[in-house]
Amino acid sequence: MSTLSLPEPVDVVVIGAGVVGLAVARALALAGREVWVLESECRIGSGISARNSEVIHAGIYYPQGSLKARLCLQGKQMLYAYCAQRGVAHRRCGKLLVATGLAQMAELQQVQARALANGVDDLQLLSAAEAIALEPALQCHGALHSPSTGIVDSHGLMLALQGDLENEGSQVALKTAVERVALSQTSRHQVWTQDGTCLAARAVVNAAGLSAPALARRFEGLTAHYVPQPFFAKGNYFSLAGKAPFQRLIYPLPEPGGLGVHLTLDLGGQAKFGPDVQWVSDATDYAVDPARGTAFYAEVRKYWPALPDGVLQADYCGIRPKISGPGEANADFCVQGPQTHGVPGLVNLFGIESPGLTSVLALAEMVKHMLQYK
Repeated sequence: MSTLSLPEPVDVVVIGAGVVGLAVARALALAGREVWVLESECRIGSGISARNSEVIHAGIYYPQGSLKARLCLQGKQMLYAYCAQRGVAHRRCGKLLVATGLAQMAELQQVQARALANGVDDLQLLSAAEAIALEPALQCHGALHSPSTGIVDSHGLMLALQGDLENEGSQVALKTAVERVALSQTSRHQVWTQDGTCLAARAVVNAAGLSAPALARRFEGLTAHYVPQPFFAKGNYFSLAGKAPFQRLIYPLPEPGGLGVHLTLDLGGQAKFGPDVQWVSDATDYAVDPARGTAFYAEVRKYWPALPDGVLQADYCGIRPKISGPGEANADFCVQGPQTHGVPGLVNLFGIESPGLTSVLALAEMVKHMLQYK
């Protein structure tokens, strides 16, 4: 890895080659900066970016004025346009957010009002008959129809982002784990990899996902109280054997820690259910316990009562990089720049969970402006 030792600092080192790190690196490279992306694994996007629902969210749920609300709405438009331009597979399939009990109809109206306050003005409140006319296998008391919700090939998206940044002369270095960073008030930071290589950089972006808080605690020159406590919420997915009788995504109302056990479709039409919420201490435990499928049947049958026995198969799981714990309100994205912590040329990205995939291009623009790159 001695090739990483450069006599002069590169403009930016981005730590983490998930979808967020790649999008940030692309935005900076397009702004004329020399960017090195350092990734500890042997391939891009093998963490959070590879273990999610691949949904393009509309921006419905998030508190008014939050980064999640603003960046999701902005990022959704940017992501659809980018996928169309770059030929990344995606589909604007729409979704139904369903009330599975009569008492939840008032909640649907509250969700619609919150979404409208966030600028999401295309939601339609449907009666049970109207919702079932769209999806005959559905059972509900009513639903919100979100026509701008979609799905995307997240790996294809990451390959496109990587291609863009490399076309601008920037690079992705795999199997290059960062051990520590020595920060400088003169914007000549030193990034040390585990093999002892030192790379000088004028700016550093910590986009390490699940490892971002632990990595930031090894940043010499960053005050510890700027680093949040990480929490890990495992989300398990079960796939459906056979063809699903739905054309749209089906979501129950959100539950604490997540969006409930929803039905999503991949671009080939295969249905999967999840994620649930399982608080864990080990962010590397990707085993799915088949016994959790019992609870999935009960949740799914609230909106699809005809779900047959024995058709759900343990598939995969992801870990949400949370900065709020069990019983706490969901934290907003935490994007810390020099204006917060006082270290020039440093941006930390903490708690970039859902809707991070949808928000990624808008988030990248935000980081670029924080670093004052036009």
